[in-house]
Amino acid sequence: MTEQCIAADVVAADNDRRAAALKADYAALGEKLARGGIDIEAITQKVARFHVAVPSWGVGTGGTRFARFPGPGEPRGIFDKLDDCAVIHQLTRATPTVSLHIPWDKVDDPRRLKAHADALGLGFDAMNSNTFSDVPGQEKSYKFGSLSHTDAATRRQAVEHNIECIEIGRALDSKALTVWIGDGSNFPGQSHFTRSFERYLDSMKAIYGHLPADWRLFTEHKMYEPAFYSTVVQDWGTNYLIATELGEKAFCLVDLGHHAPNVNIEMIVARLIQFGKLGGFHFNDSKYGDDDLDTGSIDPFRLFLVFNELVDAEERRTEGFAPAHMIDQSHNVTDPIESLMRSANEIRRAYAQALIVDRAALDAFQEDNDALMASEMLKAAFRTDVEPILAEARRRTGGAIDPIAAYRASGYRRRVAEERPAVASGGGGIV
Repeated sequence: MTEQCIAADVVAADNDRRAAALKADYAALGEKLARGGIDIEAITQKVARFHVAVPSWGVGTGGTRFARFPGPGEPRGIFDKLDDCAVIHQLTRATPTVSLHIPWDKVDDPRRLKAHADALGLGFDAMNSNTFSDVPGQEKSYKFGSLSHTDAATRRQAVEHNIECIEIGRALDSKALTVWIGDGSNFPGQSHFTRSFERYLDSMKAIYGHLPADWRLFTEHKMYEPAFYSTVVQDWGTNYLIATELGEKAFCLVDLGHHAPNVNIEMIVARLIQFGKLGGFHFNDSKYGDDDLDTGSIDPFRLFLVFNELVDAEERRTEGFAPAHMIDQSHNVTDPIESLMRSANEIRRAYAQALIVDRAALDAFQEDNDALMASEMLKAAFRTDVEPILAEARRRTGGAIDPIAAYRASGYRRRVAEERPAVASGGGGIV
């Protein structure tokens, strides 16, 4: 039997208070959608099956380059992190898997970690390696790069770390490795663009060679930070080159915060789908850069437009289309559990809205070059309040009609704050 971090009667009591209103709202939305030939039951079933992974590091309080302000009841290690992740899934029923970061989440016995996750009803998504910072006792520093470093021994150390991540992942039944590096330069002339990329590719080929047959490798691009003049994997074009160079198990991962301002991310998604190299997403939101804000908190329309491309590919039954979905955020001023629950629901909201787009009408308007009406088809779906679908999907699968309200009623944060020692304020840097 799956362990529950929040008592079932707390969730049931909160749901009972909201059930009548949900029933009425769901019926009203169903009637509205039916007038357009849309079956609300079919949409609800799809939404209930849509899952997104949560990041282990996301349940801790993040920080900026200047400061970090710890929150109450922060997890002391990966076992506490899994408990917090289990709360998110218990209430949203949308996040059954957790993505780990090594060495942050490294344990002596992965089997014990897997047993704890199994007891909580959780599985493991993609493994994430860390060669963008140094750890105590590390022989070679990554200050001037890792997989693309000029020093062969440093590159070898970074490759071996990624191979270790694969081995840990195999013990946890993970099926993917995500590689993001901070390699780059801060000054013109600091590094040779071509030679650094050649070194990176050679390192990645060594990692790729250790992938199990049923695994995928996700590479992630980022325009800037921590290197501000150039980064080795700076945009989706370079990322695509990497994926095609490595082989059929290599794919591009799209982080919504890793692009220049005003870049058309949904078009990038469409291109990667078209050429079979879309691996998945790190969902978040941004205003100025890679802010790692709650998904959908700044630009929910952009999130919807991304899902419009995903649903289009889904409905066309695009060959090999199976993107991985994961949240990647830093919570500096909110309760991380609340932010991750809200983000999971916003991702499902964008999916539900994309599912109700009248695609036959949209195709006709596109073929007829009717720009206004084609745009109106998308706007009509985006303006539709699909919250009753999301809430009903949660209720049917044992979650909370209002996850944040149920969470606050449970007193979970207060309880873990009493059990977990307060963390002293630290320096800058996302944790």
